[in-house]
Amino acid sequence: MCIVLLTTAHPKYALIVIDNRDEFILRPTSRPHWWSTRASRQPSRTPTPDVSSQQKDANGQTLNSEPEEIQHILSSRDLQRAERGTWLGITKSGHFSVLTNYRELDPGRLCQPVSGQKSRGAMVTSWLENSAERSVGDYVETVMASGGCQGVGGFSLICGKLRRRKGGGEDGLEPMAILSNRAEHPGQIPWIVGKRGETVGLSNAAFDDPVEWPKVKNGKSLVNRVVSEAVEKDINEDELREKLFWVLDQNTLPTHPGKSLEEHLGELKESIFIPPIGDSKHKEDMVKAASNGTTESSHADPEIQESLSKVVGAQRPDPQTMGFATGMYGTQRQTIVLVDWDGNVTYTERALWDPNGNVIERGKGDMTFRFKVEGWED
Repeated sequence: MCIVLLTTAHPKYALIVIDNRDEFILRPTSRPHWWSTRASRQPSRTPTPDVSSQQKDANGQTLNSEPEEIQHILSSRDLQRAERGTWLGITKSGHFSVLTNYRELDPGRLCQPVSGQKSRGAMVTSWLENSAERSVGDYVETVMASGGCQGVGGFSLICGKLRRRKGGGEDGLEPMAILSNRAEHPGQIPWIVGKRGETVGLSNAAFDDPVEWPKVKNGKSLVNRVVSEAVEKDINEDELREKLFWVLDQNTLPTHPGKSLEEHLGELKESIFIPPIGDSKHKEDMVKAASNGTTESSHADPEIQESLSKVVGAQRPDPQTMGFATGMYGTQRQTIVLVDWDGNVTYTERALWDPNGNVIERGKGDMTFRFKVEGWED
């Protein structure tokens, strides 16, 4: 069960984000890389253009007077589904989004989790692909009005635009919204990280759940401790990052060898880090996959990653099916994003397993990207 922790408590950073992606370890997933797409221009409340004033070509076709906008997106991508969605991503223009799922039971099917036809990972890319001119508030209203949060299954989506907030007498960051399929109107949307000294966490429960999960409570406390010690000792960025990875590695899950994922579900809320869990069938899947040998895990090209990840293809479900349950389940990827006051971003993803399910030594599966947010001061 994934967890994301965000803080604005470090005086040298506008925002710090740390994230564990918990998933079936063999689920085909690319490494982080830059990819580009044509930006979506669908703002709500836009007046209908005056067609009489639009220019036309010799054939009477309307000419596009606006230059094409391209969004450059940094993320890993889910290779199991055709949508190529993701759980966390950021653009050069500062769009940021991160997703957590939550388990809802279908009232018509006792104890059966709700699943949707839409890809939750595509919800993340939906915001990332929007025009740099689009405001978060406008996007939220449009998605809710169009029913875009329905038919997806339980989820919470943090979406924001990395911009230094102006005015107010102190440094700050423009707040981010938490979209979910439980909110019925924009007034129910929580807004976070708009204040200094704020630390928030989100896992596989609704953000406004009255009972905070132990892993979230513990994670927030540890992040605050790391930040406090980092400020006191004035440690550098590399040291800070390793201490944040230490937070993501905290394993307090009770051990029950041989128990299935379903039998562990009630306890996953206890631990920030999830070690590999599964029954004998899941262990057999891992052994079969690992028999293909170790595989290079740092290829950025998703097509290469997809070919590498087909080692147990006969055991994998059709990419269009809703589920994937091959191999053990646990923390598969860890991500840290640091944003300083000049809009400089350091994005590091740590892979813990290669595509064949072999353990990667801590640090040897790291990929780091650095760039400056375009429009940070706008």
